[in-house]
Amino acid sequence: MKLDSIRAIANAVFYEGYILYPYRPSSIKNRQRWTIGGVFPKAFDQQGDASRMETQVLLRGGEQAAFNVHFRFLQVMTREVGQLVTPAQELPEEGEPALTRVPSLNVDGRELLAWEEAIEREIALGPLRPADIQEVATVLPFRFEGAREVEPVRAKDGCIAAVLIRTSHKIQGVIDVKAQRLATDVWKLTIGIDNVTPFAEVDREARAAAQLRAFASTHAILTVEDGAFVSLLDPADDLREAAAQCRNVGAFPVLVGGQDNSAMLASPIILYDHPAIAPESPGDLFDGTEIDEILTLRILAMTDAEKREMASVDARARALLERTHALTAEDMARLHGVMRDHPSQGSQIEPPPMGRDHEKPRLVSLLDSGRSLCVGARVRLRPKSGGDIMDIALKDKIAVVEAIERDFEDRIHVAVTLIDDPGRDLGAAGFPGHRFFFSQDEIEPIAAGDGP
Repeated sequence: MKLDSIRAIANAVFYEGYILYPYRPSSIKNRQRWTIGGVFPKAFDQQGDASRMETQVLLRGGEQAAFNVHFRFLQVMTREVGQLVTPAQELPEEGEPALTRVPSLNVDGRELLAWEEAIEREIALGPLRPADIQEVATVLPFRFEGAREVEPVRAKDGCIAAVLIRTSHKIQGVIDVKAQRLATDVWKLTIGIDNVTPFAEVDREARAAAQLRAFASTHAILTVEDGAFVSLLDPADDLREAAAQCRNVGAFPVLVGGQDNSAMLASPIILYDHPAIAPESPGDLFDGTEIDEILTLRILAMTDAEKREMASVDARARALLERTHALTAEDMARLHGVMRDHPSQGSQIEPPPMGRDHEKPRLVSLLDSGRSLCVGARVRLRPKSGGDIMDIALKDKIAVVEAIERDFEDRIHVAVTLIDDPGRDLGAAGFPGHRFFFSQDEIEPIAAGDGP
C-alpha cells in the first residue's frame, strides 16, 4: 500500500479534535481541543501530560529486512485578530501598525475570529536494518523554528482594516529507534519520540503555554521491505507471548494497508488491524469517534448564525460546511447504515439473529379473545406496569406489527416497529434498537381510520 494511502487513514486520527462539533470557537468544547496524542516538553512536568511516546512492534524478516519510520504530529499555531487604529493602504515594512487585539471582528461581511490553527509536521527516518541497530539505538534530533506571519485584511474600499497574526513557537524533539533479536527472523522494534523543547521558568505552570510547544495528535507510520509486521491483536501462536510483552505508551500499533502486513500505524486511538476509510464517508468531520450521519444531520440543523461562525473558523471548517450542504438525498442514504466484511474476519458478516425472532414458528395472524391481529396491522402499545425503562418510554406509541411468533413453550410474542422511528427500515430488517417485542395483551389493535 502506498504511503499516501496510509496517510489518508492516519489523517482520520491526525485531525481528531482539530475542530469539534458544533465547530464554533464560542463552544466550550472547542476551547478544550488537542485532546489526543499530546507529547509535551519535558520541562513541563504535570501529571497526565507525557513528554514521551513509545511503541514496540514485532517484525519478521531476515538480514535484508529494512524499515522506515514516519513520525507525524500537529503543531499548534495561534491566530490573533488585530483591528487597525487607522486603516492603511499598506502595512509598514518594519514592525506592525497601531492596532487593538480583539476576539472577533466583522470587516464588510467577513467575520474574523481569534483561533488556534495547526501546522502538519512529519519527520522521516530510514531505511534501517534491524541487524544494524541492535547494540546502539539510532537517534535523530529535529527542530522547527518559530514563525510570525501577518496577513492584511482589506475592506471594500481597498484599505487594510485589520490583520490576522499567526504565531508558532520553536519546538525540538528526538526520535530513537532500536532493535532486539528474538529469534533468527523475528525482531522487536522500539520506537520513541521525546519533546525536549526548552520551556521558560515563568511558563512552567501554564498548560496553555505548554500546549503551544507540544506535539499534538502524535502518531507513527512504519513500513518495511523484505519483511512483515506481526499483529499485536492477533499474533501467530509462536509469537503470542512476545506480542504480550510489547510495551506501548501513548500509542498502539495496528496493521494497515494490504494483507502483506508491510505497514503499521501506531495511533493514540486504539484501532483494529487494517482500518479503512468508509467509501460512503463524504470527507473529514474532525470528530473521528463520532458517526458521519449523526454529525451531518447536526450540521444541517444548525442555525444560520452558527453556520456563519463555523464558516469563519478556517478553510477546513468552511469546506466541511459547503460539502455538507451539497450532499444529495442519495449521499445521505449511503450514510444510513452499512454491513461489510472486516479484513481480519474470515466470514461474511450477516445481520444478527434477533433473539425470539430467530428460527421460531411464525404466524401470519392471530385471533385472541375476539380480537384479530395480523402482520402489517397498526397497534397502540400498552406495556404492563413494572416493565423496564424502554417499555415505559414506548407507552402509547403507535407501531406496526412486523411478525407474530409462537415460541416452543406456546407463548406468543409480537414484534413491532414504531411508526415515527426514522430507522424503522432497520427494524423491519430485524436489527436491534428498532424492533421491539410485546406480549399480545400489551398491544391494542387500532381500527381503520384511527391513529396517525
